[in-house]
Order: sequence, then structure tokens, then C-alpha cells
Amino acid sequence: QLQLVESGGGSVQPGGSLRLSCAASGFTLNYYAIGWFRQAPGKEREGVSCISASGGSTNYADSVKGRFTISRDNAKNTVYLQMNSLRPEDTAAYYCAADLACGPVISEFDYWGQGTQVTVSS
Repeated sequence: QLQLVESGGGSVQPGGSLRLSCAASGFTLNYYAIGWFRQAPGKEREGVSCISASGGSTNYADSVKGRFTISRDNAKNTVYLQMNSLRPEDTAAYYCAADLACGPVISEFDYWGQGTQVTVSS
């Protein structure tokens, strides 16, 4: 069974940091681009960041650029999202997903995790 599992979410104060992990089970990540997405209650799912299969290119939503960093360790079959300077508007369920390449169409991503909750509040 092919699975992605997110971890590392939690509750933090504004300005705090979290590191999310996306681990693969049943397949290797080295041939896949991995994207991070988030969805707040009542809102559409949106792309946060994506990293190419090789790790040679990354992209970020304007809302998180300069604060979040995506990286991958293919030896550990894991992709990370370092989240710094967190804001209340970052509150959402965060998901990772795999595709052949980073692209704008969310439905093109083939494999999804269950999500991990991030809550930023005073």
C-alpha cells in the first residue's frame, strides 16, 4: 500500500516555528516532486510549497515566501517543511502529496497523506 504520512503539527504562538515531515511508505520519493498544501475550515485547499524530485528547484506561495523552507532527504524517504515566523493565518490542516513534477493543478498529485494540524494563536 502506497502511503504518505505527515507529522510535526501542533499549536504555537505567533512568531513560533514548526517543522513538518512527510514520510513515504511503500514507495520511494526520489522520482517524485512533493508538494505541501493547506486547508483551513471553509476555505479551498491551496498550495504552499513544492520541491522537485531532484531537490534542485523549489517554489513557494507568496504568503509564505521567506518564512517557510522545503527540503528533502531521499535517503530517509522524507520531505520537510520548516515553518518560521508563524502567523495566525497559517492555521490550517497541512498535507503533503506526490506528483511527477511540481505544477499548479492540485488534482494532478497522485498520493496524499492524512494531514497534520497547525494552529497559530496567542
